[in-house]
Amino acid sequence: MNRIDRLFGILILLQSKKHVSAESIASRFEISVRTVYRDVKALSEQGIPLSFEPNKGYFIVQGYFLPPVSFNTDEASALLMMERFIEGFADKSIKQHYQSALDKVKNVLKSNQKKVVENLNANIRLQLPKRLRSDVEYLSLLQNAIADKQIVSIKYKNYKEEVSERRLEPIGLIFYAFSWHLIGYCHLRSSYRDFKVNNILQLNCSSLPFTLTEHISINDYMKQLPVDY
Repeated sequence: MNRIDRLFGILILLQSKKHVSAESIASRFEISVRTVYRDVKALSEQGIPLSFEPNKGYFIVQGYFLPPVSFNTDEASALLMMERFIEGFADKSIKQHYQSALDKVKNVLKSNQKKVVENLNANIRLQLPKRLRSDVEYLSLLQNAIADKQIVSIKYKNYKEEVSERRLEPIGLIFYAFSWHLIGYCHLRSSYRDFKVNNILQLNCSSLPFTLTEHISINDYMKQLPVDY
C-alpha cells in the first residue's frame, strides 16, 4: 500500500470509531508506531482537525465535515461477497440492516462498477444446511442492549425443552458451534449464563441500566467455552 492510500485508509478508520490508538493503526496497516505519528502529522498538515486523548487515542474533532466515502470495485465486490455469508450466519434483523447499508454502497458506485457488482451478484451463491438458517429477529436488539448496557428479559427454552423466564445483563454475543450465543449475567442464577439465540422464544428490552458496575470481558468468558470454535 502506498502512502497516499494509507493516509486515506487511516482517515476512514478515524471516521469509523470514536477513538483509535496509535497501536491499533500500526497493527491495521502493518507499520511502526513511529510511522503512525508521521502519518497523523501529515493529515493534520492537510487541514484535518485531529486531536488526541490519553489512554484512548486519536479522534477527529466533532463537527468537521468529510466528503462521502467512495469505493473501488474490489471493495464493493468484497462487501457483496459478505452478503452471502450474512444470509447464513445472521438473523433477519441483521440481514435487513446489512442490505440497507449495501444499497447505499451500490448507490455511490460508478456505472461500470455497478455492472460488475450486478454480474457477481447473479453468479455467487452459498448453499447452507437448514440448521444454520435463523428465523429469529433478535440479534440487532441484543446488539443495542449490549451497547447501551440495558437489562433484557427473555423467555428461553433449553435443550431439555424446559421453558424459563430470565432477566439478564447482556455482555456479548459469540458465534460458536454453528450458532449465535448470548452471554449475560442472569439475575435468577446470580451468575453468567450462555443462551443460544435461536432458543429465545421471546425478548423484551427494557430501559433499565445494568445493576453491576463491572462485568467479565467477553474475551475472558470465551476462554471458558467448552469448545474452541
